Amino acid sequence: MNDRLASVFREMAPSDVQLFRATVDGQPDLYHVLNVVRQIRCIDDAACEEVQIRSASEYTERIGEYSSVSGLRIDKSKIGDVRVFRTWGWHSPLIVDDEIKDALEATGIAGGKFEEV
Repeated sequence: MNDRLASVFREMAPSDVQLFRATVDGQPDLYHVLNVVRQIRCIDDAACEEVQIRSASEYTERIGEYSSVSGLRIDKSKIGDVRVFRTWGWHSPLIVDDEIKDALEATGIAGGKFEEV
């Protein structure tokens, strides 16, 4: 990500992320790799459209994690003061709070898609 986006995470969620400088061939600008360090067990199975849980017959090291989640919904009471995180067992989405979402949009972020969960 570019330095403008990285600065949002650096300033607003320093305990939730790590930023590593990265060089992109052919690009003079400063870039960063974002590592989200928080993972929270907060998926609200009942509120999601559909969830599928990994069973013993597949990926034994990941039994109990999600193999599919449709219509993701989270239990916000389990989040606390964390501002950026990934959900336990379903790592695809990057969850950010509303203030970070607004700050990212204010930078003119391209390619970001925000959905209420």
